[in-house]
Amino acid sequence: MRAAGWDGRFPDDGPRFAVGVAEMGLRPGDRVLDAGCGTGRALPYLRGAVGPEGTVIGLDLTAAMLEQAVLAGRDRDGLLVLGDVSRLPLADASLDAVFGAGLVSHLADPERDLAELARVVRPGGRLALFHAIGRRALAARHGRQITPDDLRAEENLGPVLAAAGWQLVSYADEDARFLALAVRAG
Repeated sequence: MRAAGWDGRFPDDGPRFAVGVAEMGLRPGDRVLDAGCGTGRALPYLRGAVGPEGTVIGLDLTAAMLEQAVLAGRDRDGLLVLGDVSRLPLADASLDAVFGAGLVSHLADPERDLAELARVVRPGGRLALFHAIGRRALAARHGRQITPDDLRAEENLGPVLAAAGWQLVSYADEDARFLALAVRAG
């Protein structure tokens, strides 16, 4: 099963997750969603950033991934929810931030899904689209080349984020990480 061995495939990613979460600028007491949380690798870092008074929610479409998060004890760091980013079970403007590791390539309708994430984040709230390796390294890992239509390219991602209610404020695409930070407009 893919979920059962997921964490073992990328054992050295923890420090990169820590840095990605740190760059979001979360504060104690913030409410944050890990959208497409998978096995919950970011949850301990998100919990550390928002502290015990903050709220951490890990949402994933795959029950098997959430089961692995529980087996790893990551359910202690946040509430795990089986759900779809295209239909979030959250109130409007109920969050301060969203973290999405490896999320962009899994969005069925990127503009619509990013707009749904914007719906649940307060104006001025943050979005972090993260990957533990950059686009070039990720493509090489999968035996592919980067194509001009890659949604994660800055020139493609910025306009999609803007149409969905976000403003791209920083962008890093390096071999050791991908991190696009955006702020909720409005």
